[in-house]
Amino acid sequence: MRYLHLTSLPEAIEELKKVGADLHGIDAMAPKMINANILIEDVECRVANIMKQEMLAIGGDAAVAGGSVGCSIDKTDAIIIGTTKQIKRFADKISSQPFGLRRTGNDIMKLFENMSQDSFTLRTPMREISIGDHTLIMGTINVTPDSFSDGGLFSNAGEAVDHGVQMAKDGADILDIGGESSRPGSIPVSSEEELDRVIPVVEGLIKRVSVPISIDTTKADVARTAVESGAEIINDISAMRFDERMPEVAANCGTPVILMHMRGVPENMQKGDLTYQSLSGEIIEFLENRIDRALACGIDIENIIIDPGIGFGKTAEDNVKLLKYLREFKALGRPILVGTSRKAFLGKITGEEVPGMRTAGTAATITAAIMNGANIVRVHDVKIMKQVAETADAIVGGYSAKVSE
Repeated sequence: MRYLHLTSLPEAIEELKKVGADLHGIDAMAPKMINANILIEDVECRVANIMKQEMLAIGGDAAVAGGSVGCSIDKTDAIIIGTTKQIKRFADKISSQPFGLRRTGNDIMKLFENMSQDSFTLRTPMREISIGDHTLIMGTINVTPDSFSDGGLFSNAGEAVDHGVQMAKDGADILDIGGESSRPGSIPVSSEEELDRVIPVVEGLIKRVSVPISIDTTKADVARTAVESGAEIINDISAMRFDERMPEVAANCGTPVILMHMRGVPENMQKGDLTYQSLSGEIIEFLENRIDRALACGIDIENIIIDPGIGFGKTAEDNVKLLKYLREFKALGRPILVGTSRKAFLGKITGEEVPGMRTAGTAATITAAIMNGANIVRVHDVKIMKQVAETADAIVGGYSAKVSE
């Protein structure tokens, strides 16, 4: 006898096939084998009571605040508890009820759809990039004198290009070039200085590598010039907030964009109160709003990547929680990028003060990220982390791994 650890519908179907279940039975039984817990925040008490009654009626349940039954409080969070089949039935039932329940039902069905999405296609001005059959490795090249990990190592364009070429040989799927440090306490540089740093590197790499190049910038002028020089992805740590022209530039360029969560700006993001009332909830809401803004400006939904912003305006404990519960971000239905490489929170865990010596901690977080839903990992040590990702992919079983006896 053993306990079956099932986390997805395909896993349930596989187990049913092993016991020889009838194909029609599999369709009926598999959704009953996957349990789901959906948190809905700030629900009016009268609506929460309807939710609880409807879930109880179909054999599930809903957890609400004690005062919601008698409506002695205005609002409550609600956890919808049941199997996938029960909750989908619940969503269908409430879609015909008042008080905004129709939208709630539609949102639940969309949530299930997003959570099951495992493959994506990005379209750059030069190619299509498939995401899903294996984890993509984004190699980071900091053309800066003051980045936290490798500042000054590749401030010379020729050295940066050579480094990028080696990263491509080591297995990088994307090269991310940045000309302005985003370490805590860093000071912004002018567009002119940033352009002087990154454009020679973009132009040099275009001639020597075949992998797509990403430009790590919050400035519309830098992004536009980099794309004109051959870059294919815009990686904006501000989620296009720092420069109001960025959404229009990204839309006109037709490039994929990476939208990252961050509180404040790099200069002050780790200062003051870092408390979140709902860590994942607040970040997901922020990213939802930025996705809506991108769509309103003409950016294709298929070209949006999200990044929870590990290390940006968060405590070490927050960063660990984000990795542990990363799968919750699949609710947004977009590819997830994670960057943990050599970051300070790893030093707080391991005691290692030197960023370049945090390889083991980075490897552990990369593995955790992939096993919890990451599609792209941004790293400094490409060769090592490529092997880490391949191993994690083999464990997850998301692609046909080359496993030798």
